[in-house]
Formats: sequence, structure tokens, C-alpha cells
Amino acid sequence: MWVRSDRVLRIWLLLILLVVTAVEPVAAESSFPLDAAPASAAQSTTDCPDSLIPNATDPLLCSPEDTDALGQVRSVAELQDVQPSDWAYQAVKALVEKYGVISGYSDRTFRGNQSLSRDEFIAVLNQVATKIEQLFIAGELGKIREDVATIRRLQTSYGSILNGEGDRANALELLTAQLEKQQFSTTTKLSTQVVAALSDGTNAQTTTLARVRLTFDTSFLGGDLLRTQLEAGTNSGDAISNRQNRGLNLLGTVGILADGGGLDYVAVPNTVQISKLYYTFRPAKTLTLTVGARLNPRDFIDYNRFANDSLTNFSSSFFMNNPLIVQNQVDRPGGAGAALAWKPSENSPFTLRSLYVASDAEQPNSGGNGGLFSDRNQASVEVEYAFNKNLVTRLQYTAATLNGTAINAGGFNFEWALNRQFAFFGRAGVGSYSRFNTALNQTLNLTPFTWAVGATVRNIGIPGSVAGLAIGMPFVEKDLGNATQTNLEAYYSFNLNDRVSFSPALLVVSNPNNRSSSTIWEWVLRLVYAF
Repeated sequence: MWVRSDRVLRIWLLLILLVVTAVEPVAAESSFPLDAAPASAAQSTTDCPDSLIPNATDPLLCSPEDTDALGQVRSVAELQDVQPSDWAYQAVKALVEKYGVISGYSDRTFRGNQSLSRDEFIAVLNQVATKIEQLFIAGELGKIREDVATIRRLQTSYGSILNGEGDRANALELLTAQLEKQQFSTTTKLSTQVVAALSDGTNAQTTTLARVRLTFDTSFLGGDLLRTQLEAGTNSGDAISNRQNRGLNLLGTVGILADGGGLDYVAVPNTVQISKLYYTFRPAKTLTLTVGARLNPRDFIDYNRFANDSLTNFSSSFFMNNPLIVQNQVDRPGGAGAALAWKPSENSPFTLRSLYVASDAEQPNSGGNGGLFSDRNQASVEVEYAFNKNLVTRLQYTAATLNGTAINAGGFNFEWALNRQFAFFGRAGVGSYSRFNTALNQTLNLTPFTWAVGATVRNIGIPGSVAGLAIGMPFVEKDLGNATQTNLEAYYSFNLNDRVSFSPALLVVSNPNNRSSSTIWEWVLRLVYAF
């Protein structure tokens, strides 16, 4: 068994420090008065005054009647878990047999792997001081002069090393002071994401796309978060969005009915805008509450670690979320609202989440076109159950109002990591769209369903790389067109360094907008820089 240095070395260092002090004449006179009374037999070295450690329960330091302490150990042989092969054996042996400042547990163990608390450290200091005082009064310091000489030889041998460590510590202090002076903020962390892409495809020109995000994360109390995110882009399109934008964009990246795919970072305005603004805190230990003026539902529900981020995995917006659960016209612009997460206990497999977001909450227009409870809003509930850290499932429900249409949808989401290399994921949902839609200028009575499945593989060819393949249908509905849109994406992502990743990808959309239209092919070269 290995005996860790926390207890042994700290006790040993305290002892030899006080011994060295005691053998110096001046120190002896100032440290221990000559008329000090010898410690009585009742005053054991393992006593632990209540005023020193009110709640002490470690019998290594204290021996109150309500603990399981063995008491003073007279020989190291009494400790069953200290063997001659242990690196600290000689140190424990000396502390036990020569100085008598070690006690054991009732099961005759020393438990050397336990750490020393601040209160325990004070108690040990008290024991060592008492022992040195006894030796001084009894005139027995000559018995340990050999240990003092050894310490002085070590000081001479390692003096240059100690001086070097001191120089390093001084240099580190100067560097720390410089960093503190130049840091962005003592309460705010700044992070930046830059994504740039080169894209081409069916009936499209080669296009460059870019999006920049600056995120300011501020904490006032240590357990809270104020997130402010600024965003700007090139307002670019890609082959898929270009094709789906012809006529009514029903199932495109910015589709009226649902998010039907295309690159997630298209159509980002080239003027700086606030894309996120919310505050998260814990009103209770098991509750997390978020309130803000700019929330995106995708940040709080329908998470999936293998298909959720267009910077690290799939570039298509469809494979990031269930289009019936995360409503496109609320999620992309964001809105004012609140989100709540509740977990019964730290080890509970259940997590309950809910949210309400209104995209036009800042508009004071009358007639139902503005305000917190006006058109373009969604309310969602999600129940997550984690069978273990590798298999997680989620059940969801969303009620929304978009362009006068009432939407109700249920969804299912799972992620399954078979091992460190292979993983599977999937989403499915069914919903209803009813009432007159002001954007389409017609009454809807649709019962669409959606599904998507995929897999990822790590470390193919390049260490740390990830390859993914996914296929799905964003909006299966027999009364909408005469065909069904099907999306497919394959990508391969790897890191160029700690901050830059590169990913080629292929996107395919057949029967876009659920019409009998030709298949759209698109290739993408994505470069992401984050710091």
C-alpha cells in the first residue's frame, strides 16, 4: 500500500522545523519558557481541545470518546496498512516510535491516503509543539541532534534547487500580475467563434459564407451566468437555400413551416446584432432558471451531443434539431422568455426542462401582432432519462402559434455511445398544424411527422477526427405536394490545431419543399476558428 505524503510529510516537517528551532539557544529561550510545567499523563499528545476543532471526527488527530480512535501507537507494527515496502515506512516508523505523535484507528489502520484538513493541521501542530516542549524541559534534545544534522545537510545539498524554485516563483508572480493587469475582466470571459465556408452545388455559384460570434459570459456570484452574444455574418446563401427560396420557402433553412435543412449559418445579417441575452441562476439547489430578452429554444431543449452544433458536427440545420419541437420561426430570431430545468438530485437519471419564448415580445403593436403572448411563440416541455452516461433518451412536447397557425407536436430524441469510437443518434416527432396561416394565406390541416437517424465514428485516419453520416425527412405530409423531402449529410472533421478545425461535407436534398423537384447536391468546406 502506498502511504501518501499528506499526513506523514506535514507532521514530519512540523516536527523537524520545531526541533531545529528548539536547539538554537535564542529560539529555545523565546519559544518555550523555562518554567513551563511538564505535560501530565492525562494530557496525551492525541488530545484535541473542543475549542480547536469543534467538529473533529478524525481519530488520527483527536481521541474523544465518541470516535473510533485506537489512540497512541507504540510501534509501527501495530498499523496493518503500513508495510516495510512503503516509501514512507521509515518516516512513519520514526514519528511513531521515536517521537510518538501518531495515532491509529480502531481497526489498526493508519489510512495514509487520507488528506489533511486545515483543522487537522492545527491539531498536529499542537501535538508537535507539545512534544518538543517535553523534550526541551526534559533536556533530551541531544537524542535528536542527528536528525537536525541530516536536515542541515539536506538544506546545503538542495540549496541551489530551492533558490531556482524561488526564482521561478518570483517570475510566476510577475507574470500573474501582468496577466491580471491585462485581463479582459475579472468577472467576464470573452470567447469568439468564427466559421467560414466555401460552398457550391446544383444550379449555384461557388459561394463564401461566414459568421462571427462574440460571447461574453459574466458571473456575479460564481454560480450564475449572464450571457451576451453578438453576431454578424455575410448574409450569404448556399445551393440548398437558393433552390428552396424560389417561391414559398416551406421547408428550407428559414422555412415557413419548418426547418428543412441547408447550412445553418446562411442568411446571417451583415450588421452586428444581439443573438443571445439572458441570465441563468439557481433559485434552489435542484432548479436552474433562465430569463432573458433573447433566448433560442435550441439552447435549452432537444440537445444531442452527436448532432447539435454546426461548428463541430453536422452543418445542416435540420440535423441539429427536431423541426417540429424547435420551431424555426422562433428559434432562428430568438425571443424573450424563460427556461427552467429541474433535476431531483445530483445522481437522478431524470431531468425536466420547460421553456416559453416569444419572438415578437418587444413589439408593442396591437391586434395580436406584438407582445409577450402574441403570434410567433412556442412553449415546450422535455423529460430526459439517462440510463447511463452513454445512453440518454428525451421525450418532448411543443405548443406553438406561428402566423396564426396552432401547432402541437410530440418528439423523441436519443443518443447512444457504443464505445469511445462509435455512436448512434436519432430523432422523431409527429404534430398537427391547424387554422388559417397568414403567411401562406390558406387554412392548414396538416399532420406531419419527422425522423432522422445517424452515426458518428471517431479517429479515422487522423487522431481526434470525427466522421458522421445522417439521413432523415423533415416534414412528411401527404397533403403537402406530391413527394417527400429527404435530407442526407456526410462530413469528416479534424483539428488543425487546438483552435482551428477543418471539415469537408456533402449535403443532398431530394424533392425539396415536398415537390417533385430535382435533387440538390451541395459540397462544403468548413473552417472554424474558436478562442
